[in-house]
Amino acid sequence: MALIRFCAVASLAVLAAFPGPAWAQSLPSVTVSSAAHEVTFDRDALEAMGLVSIKTATPWSNGVVDFEGVPLKLLLEKADAVGTVATVVALNDYSVDIPITDFETYGTILAVKRDGEYMPVADQGPFFVVYPFDSDPALQGQPYYGRAVWQVKEISVQ
Repeated sequence: MALIRFCAVASLAVLAAFPGPAWAQSLPSVTVSSAAHEVTFDRDALEAMGLVSIKTATPWSNGVVDFEGVPLKLLLEKADAVGTVATVVALNDYSVDIPITDFETYGTILAVKRDGEYMPVADQGPFFVVYPFDSDPALQGQPYYGRAVWQVKEISVQ
């Protein structure tokens, strides 16, 4: 029993000294690509663009939630990505095509925070496409719910 305790304590000491691989410590990022090139933005770069807030209920939350994120229109401008459709891909490879006109018409954002906290991967993070669902009854159903991709890893513009 003493040997088991020693091994457990020694293992915890090793974990404390070496908290994990470098990739596990890096900031989450999203890649935006177009025919010409691709750009990867980490969370700090997204926040530096300036966050806006959308307070809305979603089918996946209880009550109104305050999402903070980068307007997708601005993100595509910063990436110099021009086109008519954005294919948004999640970590599990779920993907959906979103007309880029949605980004200006509805002020759709790529959320990095929910109620002031970063979203973990296990709970719709690190990035979530959010529409202001409460602002227009037309947004409260399909196809808009299907376009609200969470765990976003890349956006490809055509």
